[in-house]
Amino acid sequence: TRRTAAELGREFVLQVTGRVIERESKNPKLPTGEIEIAADALVILNRSDVPPFTIEEESDGGDDLRMKYRYLDLRRPPLQRALILRHRMAHAVRTFLDGEGFLEIETPYLIKSTPEGARDFVVPSRMNPNQFYALPQSPQTLKQLLMVAGYDKYFQIVRCFRDEDLRADRQPEFTQIDCEMSFVEQEDVLEVFERWAKHMFREVLDIDFAEPFRRMPWIEAMEKYGSDKPDLRFGMEFHDVTGRVKGHGFGVFDDAEYVCGFAAAGCAGYTRKQIDALTEFVKRPQVGAKGLIWIRVEADAVKSSVDKFYTPDEVRAVAEACGAAAGDMVFLMSGPKFRTLTQLCALRLEVAQQLGLRDPKRFAPLWVVDFPMFEWDDETQRFYAMHHPFTSPKPEDVPYLESDPGRVRANAYDFVCNGTEIGGGSIRIHDPKLQAAIFSCLGFTPEKAQEQFGFLMNAFKYGAPPHGGLAFGFDRLCSLFGGSESIRDYIAFPKNNAGRDVMLDAPSAIDPAQLDELYLDLHTTAK
Repeated sequence: TRRTAAELGREFVLQVTGRVIERESKNPKLPTGEIEIAADALVILNRSDVPPFTIEEESDGGDDLRMKYRYLDLRRPPLQRALILRHRMAHAVRTFLDGEGFLEIETPYLIKSTPEGARDFVVPSRMNPNQFYALPQSPQTLKQLLMVAGYDKYFQIVRCFRDEDLRADRQPEFTQIDCEMSFVEQEDVLEVFERWAKHMFREVLDIDFAEPFRRMPWIEAMEKYGSDKPDLRFGMEFHDVTGRVKGHGFGVFDDAEYVCGFAAAGCAGYTRKQIDALTEFVKRPQVGAKGLIWIRVEADAVKSSVDKFYTPDEVRAVAEACGAAAGDMVFLMSGPKFRTLTQLCALRLEVAQQLGLRDPKRFAPLWVVDFPMFEWDDETQRFYAMHHPFTSPKPEDVPYLESDPGRVRANAYDFVCNGTEIGGGSIRIHDPKLQAAIFSCLGFTPEKAQEQFGFLMNAFKYGAPPHGGLAFGFDRLCSLFGGSESIRDYIAFPKNNAGRDVMLDAPSAIDPAQLDELYLDLHTTAK
């Protein structure tokens, strides 16, 4: 046994026979720090090469290396904790929804392409030459068909696929908790899934939310926080000061459509270097602002970057309108309304990050409601559905569908927590005439609508109940509960930022014989 022990190396697979005994000198920092094995026999079941990186709590391997050897990375305690958390969360989801009478029903992965929204992944069909399946971006139309079929409460923890550019919280294949209910209105859906969310926090994190989640209209979220997924773990609400600052000879404000700002509590001590760094931050291409105006508020004086255009009383009045008190710093930005709001949002989050206000162990959930039904695209000169073409408009806004589509609000809702959209959904359209009107607003001819969505429209001729639902991003929910910015650690075998699986070396070329079977020719150069 001693001779065998001398041969041991990292990651060897062993079989040890002996007695488990109490340690004489215990180590509380180790999981097995109170016991040890008095070995009678030691067998090496499998030897290991030296791993390419250290398999410990903190690894010395970079992202690319650990992705290539993902099966080794998954041995590390942080990844094991992440996947154990994912398992517990999936179990808690099923337990709750089963108790509420939902049926878990699978829907197909090979479906018809409906090119609205993100790009589809497509799959050639050998048995149907020159025709293609698409992988579902979500089971949206299929779950609506289940409502027509009489299955009043459906759910599925389902894989979805979108061919889009990647980032920390986005993968080409991801998992949704997909849900739909019949004979419901918005309040019914929010009531069930607010209880579901509280169940998840309680069962997984032992956190109780006694009060109802806040409901915030989309326009309020935009005007107060510059985002349709506001982070409410801290204040710094925005205030419109357009009327207060115009007409004083400062062209940046005088020529602007909108001027707003927020007070950063306790930041009056920011140095010129810190302010310059924030100014450079908002000028970055990702934010796109031209500059930043500031007001430093002291107990007996105010100072700003625009003092020569305003009296001290006028500057103080603007600061107070932004909610500032002595010791605070006010930041102001100007320009087109919604562009300015989103730029100021980026600054708000950056300042909060610097102040340590974005604690991943604190949670501020809310519902964002009353979204616009449509968004206008200047490039194509047409409206697009803010959510999807089957979202029902608010009944009181239906009269504006033809005369003023931009005014129409959707019967839609998002579940937001800590500045992240965790899920969203809507009440669906079940009236064929209303569905035809929505398709018309979106620029679909009756023929095009029939070609893409005829199967759903035809089904609605046979008695579609009022229905609605939502879907939660399961990977995002796991990363939120685990306190991580990235969903990658909560997926066993994720893709990298280029959409590649570097462990399997996929996507990859396929055999020419397979291409012939599928009637496919390859371009020699990418377009």
